[in-house]
Formats: sequence, structure tokens, C-alpha cells
Amino acid sequence: MSTISIPCIKVVQPIGDFFIGSISATDLVAISFADVRRPDGRDIEQYIGTQRDLSEGRVAELKKYVTTVDACFPTSIILAIDSDNATFDERNGRLKIQREENVAKIIDGQHRIAGLEDYRGEDFEMNVTIFIDMDIEDQAMVFATINLKQTKVSKSLAYDLYEYAAARSPHKTCHNVAKLLNYRSGSPLKDCIKILGKATGKELESITQATFVDRMMKLITRDPMGDKDRLKRGKRLEPAQGLDERRLLLRNLFIGSEDAKVAKILWEYFSAVKAKWPVAWSDRTKGAILGRTTGFAALIRLLPAATSRITRAPLTKNSSLPTKADYFGLFKKIQLKDDDFTAERYLPGSTGEGKLYEDLLEGIKEVPRKWGVN
Repeated sequence: MSTISIPCIKVVQPIGDFFIGSISATDLVAISFADVRRPDGRDIEQYIGTQRDLSEGRVAELKKYVTTVDACFPTSIILAIDSDNATFDERNGRLKIQREENVAKIIDGQHRIAGLEDYRGEDFEMNVTIFIDMDIEDQAMVFATINLKQTKVSKSLAYDLYEYAAARSPHKTCHNVAKLLNYRSGSPLKDCIKILGKATGKELESITQATFVDRMMKLITRDPMGDKDRLKRGKRLEPAQGLDERRLLLRNLFIGSEDAKVAKILWEYFSAVKAKWPVAWSDRTKGAILGRTTGFAALIRLLPAATSRITRAPLTKNSSLPTKADYFGLFKKIQLKDDDFTAERYLPGSTGEGKLYEDLLEGIKEVPRKWGVN
């Protein structure tokens, strides 16, 4: 029977002794298992296990993340192992563990471990906290304490931290454009964006930084993490071609490091929106939606279709950019008036966003595209 020998230190705390060590991702995947909570018997209130069901979307995201150049899991995986399967050599500071399936029960970290299941890259070691002969009550309490006490970092804050990244990425560009449009005098989005996702009391604040970045990024890439990784490795990005030149409207400008032009397009576009519907764009009373997430999201979706009806070719480094007047001339075709942008007509969420997008698109459908496939 094979064993794994890992370097460890013993830690003494009120709950009892445990060990902190380093183990290869391959060995960790081989010996660990999750005891998923599920109904047991007739009584629905009677459960066994401490873990939640895996989120397949989260696992897929982590499987991609572990292949990136800066992949990192700095916090500890927490495991429980029976003493029959582990012995500690205090003199040498090593824990010997049986290398078999279902030896190490996962108390915390099942998604990270699942994300490593297919990993075949360079050495990837994980720091682990290992409890020996830990009873089920303590396992459950540690799991509950970890997950109840965690404070989730807001997505807006996470995007804001990209400002400190040295390498280019879609995240950093979108973050920089959001800040420019929010702070620069004369911007149609001046003081409209909640930087860090928090309101500061300014009258027009209604769109979170995360919403702005997420929606704008859809015009640059289908794979933000992959593009960020390729750029950090010094690799070239694949330009948008064919239909993607319209769908990923800003991609080729981004690849050409034309972030100023990317910002200029959004500035001109939303300036035209503000000019066409000045009352609705600035209205923050209850039920008004154009200057909030629903309106912003629908308008961002409309941008590729609108631009393809103005410019004679896809946007590239040498393109002449559409102007506020160009977009305003197109918006004149749309029959919607300021008082049409209400939550009664366009419900909050994806349904209202989709309906508003379709109504806006319907207004410009008669204007032929100058490039792209209809």
C-alpha cells in the first residue's frame, strides 16, 4: 500500500491539535472526498455530511483558472483523516498518509480540489490543514464557522484592484474606462457609476462598477481570463473576424492598445443617448430605468448594431470613430420618448433589458448595416 509523506508542522489550539502542510495537487485529488449533505431516511430534517453540492459552473471556471500563469490558492484546504490512515513523525516533521481513495474528508475546499482534477501542468502544491480523528460535530462546526464568517468581496472592488496590475487585460481596460467616464468633466456618465460598488450619495449614481465592466467586457472578449493569461505570457490575442467584428465590437481596438479610442466611442455613444432622452437619462425617481442597470445594459447591447449602421468598416486601429452626431442621427429613428422608460413597461432584470433592447433595435432596423452580416 503506497503512502504520501508531506512536510508538516503541528499546531495546538483549543479545538485540539492539527497539522499544516504542503501536498501536491495530484496526491490531494487522489485521496480526498466530499461528504455531501443529503436527506437521510424518512425525516427530511435528518442529514448527514457537511458539504454542499458542487457548482459545475464554478468548477469549470476553476479548471480554466488553474492553467493560467498566475494561478494561486493561498488559503488552506481543510481535511479530516482517521488515525488509521495517517501518522506523524514529529522528529522529522512529516505526516505519512495512505494514498488511497476516500482517505481525506474535505471540510472546506471541495471546489478548489475539483478544479484540480484534470490538472496536468507544472508542479502545483496546495497548503492543507489536516485534523486527525476529528469527530463529526467538530467537522460540522468548523465548516459552518468558515462559511458563515466569510465576507464576500464585492465584484466592483475586485475589478477596481486591476488598476494595480502591470499587464494589460480586458478587466483593467474596462475598469479604467469606467473611472474615466465617471470622473471626467463633460462625460455623459459623470457621477453615474458606483465605483467599488458603493453609493457615495451623489444624485445620479445608479450603475455599479461591476455592471459597467461586465457589460463592456462582452464587447471585447468571450474569454476574459484566457485573454488576460495570454497577454501576461506575452502572447498575441486572436483578432475578431467575420461576424465577431460586430459582436466583439471593441476587440480589435483593445488588441491594438487603443484604449483611448474605446473610451471615446462610449463617450460619444452615451452623449447621444443623453441628448436624445435627456429627461429619462437623468431621472432617478422610482420606476425610471434608462439611467439605471436595465437601460445601460440594453444600450450596451445595442452599440454594435448601431455602430455597424454608421461606420463603413469594422473598428480597427486606423478607423475613424463614430461621433455623437452620428449616433444621435440614428437615434432619431427610434420612436421611444422620455416617459416610455418605466419599470412598468420594462421590468427590472433580464426580461426588461431584453425587451428594451428589442424595442431600441426595432427603431433602427430599417437603416441598413454598412458592414457585417444582417
